[in-house]
Amino acid sequence: MMTKFNTMMISRPLSLLLGIILLTTIVSIRASEKEKLQIGVKHKPSSCPIKSQKNDELSMHYTGTLKSDGSVFDSSVQRNEPFVFTLGLGQVIKGWDQGLLDMCIGEKRKLVIPSNLAYGDRGAGGKIPGGATLIFEVELLDILNRKAPASEDQKEHKDEL
Repeated sequence: MMTKFNTMMISRPLSLLLGIILLTTIVSIRASEKEKLQIGVKHKPSSCPIKSQKNDELSMHYTGTLKSDGSVFDSSVQRNEPFVFTLGLGQVIKGWDQGLLDMCIGEKRKLVIPSNLAYGDRGAGGKIPGGATLIFEVELLDILNRKAPASEDQKEHKDEL
């Protein structure tokens, strides 16, 4: 009788501990799923001779909003002034360095960027609170340091001159 009682005394705390571990694991998995960059292609041009890559100087238009309330915190479109930077060198938030890779000139994307790939717990500029998930509507206007190879029509026309 004493062994059955001892077994029950041990199995209850063990079951409780295993339940807590399982619950913690599930919560961690769900939290990590939410912390991933989401990339949605809104428009892709029919022709894409070159795609953006690390060290490319990109000219972009963007509008940034807070996921929490949809308020715009910045927009190159509203300023009518493209934003120029070099991709992959940490000049922009990590979500941009990752989310703008392999983009075609003229392509439009929607990036949903969790705070760990944006401004984290510190926020930014008084407009972006700590822990904020950001949404960017972006358009690649040009890759300034690389040009597309000439098409066959352009090559033939050049040969005629």
